[in-house]
Amino acid sequence: MESGGWHVEKRASLRNDSFSGEDNVPETGCLSIIVLGASGDLAKKKTFPALFHLFIQGFLLSNEVHIFGYARSKISDDDLRDRIRGYLVKGKTADSKQLEEVPKFLQLIKYVSGSYDSAEGFQNLDKEISEHEVSKNSIEGSSRRLFYLALPPSVYPSVCKMIKHYCMNKSDLGGWTRIVVEKPFGKDLASAETLSSQIGELFDEPQIYRIDHYLGKELVQNLLVLRFANRFFVPLWNRDNIANVQIVFREDFGTEGRGGYFDQYGIIRDIIQNHLLQVLCLVAMERPISLKPEHVRDEKVKVLQSVMPINDEEVVLGQYEGYTDDPTVPDHSNTPTFATMVLRIHNERWEGVPFIMKAGKALNSRKAEIRVQFKDVPGDIFKCKKQGRNEFVIRLQPSEAMYMKLMVKTPGLEMSTVQSELDLSYRQRYQDVIIPEAYERLILDTIKGDQQHFVRRDELKAAWEIFTPLLHRIDKGELKSLPYKKGSRGPVKADELLEKAGYLQSDGYIWIPPTL
Repeated sequence: MESGGWHVEKRASLRNDSFSGEDNVPETGCLSIIVLGASGDLAKKKTFPALFHLFIQGFLLSNEVHIFGYARSKISDDDLRDRIRGYLVKGKTADSKQLEEVPKFLQLIKYVSGSYDSAEGFQNLDKEISEHEVSKNSIEGSSRRLFYLALPPSVYPSVCKMIKHYCMNKSDLGGWTRIVVEKPFGKDLASAETLSSQIGELFDEPQIYRIDHYLGKELVQNLLVLRFANRFFVPLWNRDNIANVQIVFREDFGTEGRGGYFDQYGIIRDIIQNHLLQVLCLVAMERPISLKPEHVRDEKVKVLQSVMPINDEEVVLGQYEGYTDDPTVPDHSNTPTFATMVLRIHNERWEGVPFIMKAGKALNSRKAEIRVQFKDVPGDIFKCKKQGRNEFVIRLQPSEAMYMKLMVKTPGLEMSTVQSELDLSYRQRYQDVIIPEAYERLILDTIKGDQQHFVRRDELKAAWEIFTPLLHRIDKGELKSLPYKKGSRGPVKADELLEKAGYLQSDGYIWIPPTL
């Protein structure tokens, strides 16, 4: 590597690179990826584009992989290919090489039509998969089948039952069958446990991959490295030095035609209980004894089990004005489109440190970030407390970056201070590196059998135990959503809650992403 230059090495193989603890049998059979719900929005906007980018990077090889789409729509192979074609290079720099690869990728896709509770449909699907496996000369027991459920959770039980009865393959020679399920995993503890039990009766835990795409984001995956590979963070990362932690998700648009769906869940179920809580686990967990998935997930569960019951006085809910104008939303809906709340972790490291979770729609900016605010400097001889505290900020999206806010001397003859930053902005530092989409990473992990970045059943249960009592009180109308204007910061009481929790706003400091 030349001095100052960066490059990405292409990884040679998907095989035998697993931490999952499954039997270490060489994987020699062909791979079939089955996308259920293939004609839906999630599949065409996320799943198929992720598979395409894995294909052009050499992680999916045309001589061993075939992709099957399954849905109720009565369409042909070419119809499905035409539906997804326009999404494959969207949002990426579409160079000529990528465009040349599109037809090659589309030829790997075959469509099978059938209902989600029909034996006939899944028997036809199994027949098509088996014919592909025979054509690739796969030995029985060596082929690999990955079922991606791009479907609403209500059909998970019937679909999983059909897969179990009609589409399983033998796995005695390195083959396997795995399923990927999307959130939401239930609406509360009881429904999540019911869903887990229904799927758990059919598949073992190492076969189930509960996907949370936040765990595939570059800066989220960087958290363990930052915390446990850098000596100077180790003594600082505790209640002795950290005043509070904010985990923030903000969108500058509303429900955008998804009002009816969103109203069934609200911002807490949609964002906080899963995405932001997963980030909290990685920020707050203890060092695992290794990077094996079970060791990492064990530590995440311990954090969740240490979270205290949420105090209603440390919760502010909001609903943007105009939300109920959507004809699919009830006129008197109390569903929050905004929530700020304080979680408190009862353990030696974090006792007394508020973890402030904030998420909202139709706000004045779009970003997701982690903001770790440190305590005041004792014996401050520069009298710079009013200028703000030290903060370590991890910008998850957009403009991925991490920066440390700190006090420095103002350039010049005067001995005065100003707040500045140490900045690592990815777009500037890694100019020639394309940061992969979260779904690319997670699908690749699924193929490899690495469950580190997926949610385990007991982890899911512990997460719902935290939020279910609060959600039931909201559903009963015991906590009301306060109105706020579109394009604002949210309800004023949310800022008051931040101040009450101990967060100190910096006066006049604004981080500006550096230009190239």
